[in-house]
Amino acid sequence: MQAAGDRASLSAAQAVAAAAGAKGMMPVGSGRLFLDHVLSALADAGCRDVCLIVAPNHDTIRSHYQQVGPPSRVRLSFAVQPDADGTARAVLAGQSFTSDDPFLVLNADNLYPAEVLCALVALAGPGLPAFDRAALVHDSGFPAERVAAFALLDVDTNGDLRGIVEKPSPAQLAAAGSHALVSMNVWRFDARIYAACAEVPRSARGEFELPEAVALACSRGVPFQVIRANGAVLDLSRQSDIPLVSARLAGMEPRP
Repeated sequence: MQAAGDRASLSAAQAVAAAAGAKGMMPVGSGRLFLDHVLSALADAGCRDVCLIVAPNHDTIRSHYQQVGPPSRVRLSFAVQPDADGTARAVLAGQSFTSDDPFLVLNADNLYPAEVLCALVALAGPGLPAFDRAALVHDSGFPAERVAAFALLDVDTNGDLRGIVEKPSPAQLAAAGSHALVSMNVWRFDARIYAACAEVPRSARGEFELPEAVALACSRGVPFQVIRANGAVLDLSRQSDIPLVSARLAGMEPRP
């Protein structure tokens, strides 16, 4: 969890979770884990089987959900990503779980509106939600400079994805405008994504990135339907996010 420049006041339990880098295991709101809220939103969207991709040393997550707080509305499986070499490889780690079935992919440190997840579940094929840049600042409380780093989506007149611009330049942001459509890294895939995840080259950061795998699949003719999304997305990328997220989730009791 990024801490540079952050002076968030954390509880003892939150400090332990932050030090371990286990963002989903962060207690928020009434003290429930952030991941409990994520699983609850998936259950609200009709998802019943969930696979958590974990690092080899993250036994805490497995033991918590198997022994301490097993969910009642979703069935959990676990898959291990041997190396922290990118989100495309994380998707590959779950291939035996999904087999040939369609599936959603999302980050454990983002909480998406259940309505957005429902819309993805209802799609007939691969797709992703597109969020308005200005709305993310207003509804989600993101600093404008953080939203400026989100990937821009190039969408055709039929609502299909043409391309993704990762880390857009100031000129690209200016051309796109304040209401440009951006990705928040939640997707619906089918088995065709696996070839792209296996073949995508390393990015400039030295990782195998899922957005670049999506762009590769798109260039090979896999259609991705883009749906307009509304509502707040809660993010735990940084320690300074914890107070805002806790305040937004105060009084909410997740039912994973």
